[in-house]
Amino acid sequence: MQTNVPLRVQASINERVIMENVTFWFDASCPFCWQTSRWIKEVEKARDIEIDWIPMSLSVLNDGRDLPEDYMAMMEANWGPARVFAKVKQERPELIDDLYTAMGTLIHPGGQGGQKGYGAYDDVIKKALEEVGLDESYASVANEASYDDVLRSYHQGAMDAVGDEVGTPVIQLGETAFFGPVITRVPTGEEAGALFDHALGLAEYPYFFELKRSRTEAPQV
Repeated sequence: MQTNVPLRVQASINERVIMENVTFWFDASCPFCWQTSRWIKEVEKARDIEIDWIPMSLSVLNDGRDLPEDYMAMMEANWGPARVFAKVKQERPELIDDLYTAMGTLIHPGGQGGQKGYGAYDDVIKKALEEVGLDESYASVANEASYDDVLRSYHQGAMDAVGDEVGTPVIQLGETAFFGPVITRVPTGEEAGALFDHALGLAEYPYFFELKRSRTEAPQV
């Protein structure tokens, strides 16, 4: 397989793609996280990896911050899906990947994102649970705090891995975690695999921390 990764790094990649799992912390409400998640699903087809999906939450991240009213209303709405994912992760972890795909498809390609206010995603949650065969009782935690400690614990795992001043997604490759990659389009096939190879290559360098440029387009869902 032809790549542009240096041979020394490629040899390490070839070993670690097989040996290491990918941990992916996500918030279902975030359109950029959705794009990255669809990329890593493409990587599953192109590389020998296994993904551990773990919920995190922009609502937890922004809890107590002084933010614009419209944004805070979106954070209120985002509690619902994140709480449901915390319960599913704890009780039915084998279905969390399918549930993220079902719910994310409704939210992002389905045009139901950007909701505001507590309970705004209730219909989306119920439809997604039904689609993957999960009991509707999982929706009951969306609008109350019984799983908040669990959600905060999952979220803290991402912060412990990568640091506090980041958003979602957080991806851990071997021993190294990054915020991102932030992408606006979803590569497929070998292009998806090559992007993964390069990310894995960067993870080989303990002194590498950040690359960034201004975004010039929105997510192309």
